[in-house]
Amino acid sequence: MLKIGDIAPDFCLKNQDDIEIYLKDLGSKTIVLYFYPRDNTPGCTLEGRDFSALLGEFEECGAVVIGVSPDSTKSHRNFIEKQQLQHILLSDPDKKVASSYGAYGKKMMYGKEVFGIIRSTFIIKDKKIQHAFYNVKTKGHAQSILDILKNQ
Repeated sequence: MLKIGDIAPDFCLKNQDDIEIYLKDLGSKTIVLYFYPRDNTPGCTLEGRDFSALLGEFEECGAVVIGVSPDSTKSHRNFIEKQQLQHILLSDPDKKVASSYGAYGKKMMYGKEVFGIIRSTFIIKDKKIQHAFYNVKTKGHAQSILDILKNQ
């Protein structure tokens, strides 16, 4: 698990338009990087909609919002269109980036221990972890992250 002050693991992943996005290319912007299990599932849809609804306020804080899941870029395009999402989604099909952030591993699901994406969010500034949240609950999470940014 990453903690405050750690160097954010670099990555290069394709976005919903099959364009490679590098962490290092995002410059000095604050990055809200969230990992979610799967497109078009109830919790992930709620989380994506909430981040999109607040995107203007995130941008006012100088932040870029990026969601990451193992889904394909095609799935992301469909998810964005169907849910009218406004932010970037990245495809991590081999879960290497999720693993490097501690967002993939053992978790409990319906009372069973399974391997999967651990819903996690990171606030990154100047390539360093400013905040790390693991096992987050979707309801109200985007607003909580926005409140942190507004109070920095």
